[in-house]
Amino acid sequence: MAPPILCIIGKKNAGKTELTVALAGELNRRGFRVMTVKHGHGFRVDQPGKDSWRHRHEGGARRTVMVGPRDFAVVGGWPGEEMSLSEVVRRFLWDAEVVLAEGFKSSPEPKIEVYREGVHAGPGYFLDDPGAGPTLAVVTDDPNLDLPVRVFPLRDPQMIPLLADFVAEVLGLPGPEL
Repeated sequence: MAPPILCIIGKKNAGKTELTVALAGELNRRGFRVMTVKHGHGFRVDQPGKDSWRHRHEGGARRTVMVGPRDFAVVGGWPGEEMSLSEVVRRFLWDAEVVLAEGFKSSPEPKIEVYREGVHAGPGYFLDDPGAGPTLAVVTDDPNLDLPVRVFPLRDPQMIPLLADFVAEVLGLPGPEL
């Protein structure tokens, strides 16, 4: 069975990475096996001149897997169009208990949006894309934001534990073992 996936979305500089890291940390602290996916546009993991880079760029390998005693990385290109988030999770993160995906605003998986009042004019993806999965909540620094979904205040020191409770509930994650 595939693990539940939750997308963390928002406009540029809204705080998606900060929220993803904090929420992953809290869910890990609670004993969940958390894995993450980051959507990017044209990034490089490999370093020119390193063996794995040479395998791909000099040798023409379509994909290179780097494996060590505790780590691995897959570097390469897609066979055609970009894989869906659910396919990436199925292939590479199958043993997670929960997957947090930063980005993927148009995917059908449920979402939490990060919105910062001083950075953008308003929430950017709430109900914008009919093909996208539901926005379950918005995390914001705007104390006057009124939406038909749960709103979590960024400035609340208990926001991350409360958000983790909410995520566990809506994704159906098991409670702590007694």
